[in-house]
Amino acid sequence: MRAGFPIALPGMRVGLLGGSFDPAHEGHVHITEMALRRFRLDRVWWLVSPGNPLKAHGPAPLAGRIADARRIMRDPHVEITGIEAALGTRMTADTIAALQRLYPRVRFVWLMGADNMVQFDRWGHWRDIAARLPIGVIARPGWRMPARFSRAGRMLWRARQPEAQAPRLADMAPPAWVMINVPLNKQSSSAIRARQKGRTT
Repeated sequence: MRAGFPIALPGMRVGLLGGSFDPAHEGHVHITEMALRRFRLDRVWWLVSPGNPLKAHGPAPLAGRIADARRIMRDPHVEITGIEAALGTRMTADTIAALQRLYPRVRFVWLMGADNMVQFDRWGHWRDIAARLPIGVIARPGWRMPARFSRAGRMLWRARQPEAQAPRLADMAPPAWVMINVPLNKQSSSAIRARQKGRTT
């Protein structure tokens, strides 16, 4: 295992939550805690990205975002990482492939908010992602039905499993995805940045 990378033993169930975390906030904490419990994961790794290819403007410096994330997320079952920068990957599909090579016996689950499911078909090699590992979708305010009937949702409808199967998701052969409904937390990084900008103008 590479120095500085998270430790994961064979058979562990590890959720991967990627994003810019610009900034990390209680909404991220909320969906992470729900994912740990509802999908019965041993760990969740936050993959703090160098940048988001789908966003026009770059995020704050990576080191600062990682430090902020570690201040807000104190659960010992959650690892805050800059793995993409360490691996030199930018696309989610490449990051997942690299992690599966490094941790061949770990049961990874990709985690995303329902809002991301709506645009999942815009991700590079999104079909490869769905074919590589099961996906846990966390319902967020106003996005349950749009996620279910999104282009990706429709194209992967045969792979969708009922919410009652969420605890088994990490053991399922891909493609497989489960959407869980959780108590809603309306915080978002965009709203926080807008408030911060307002205070400085």
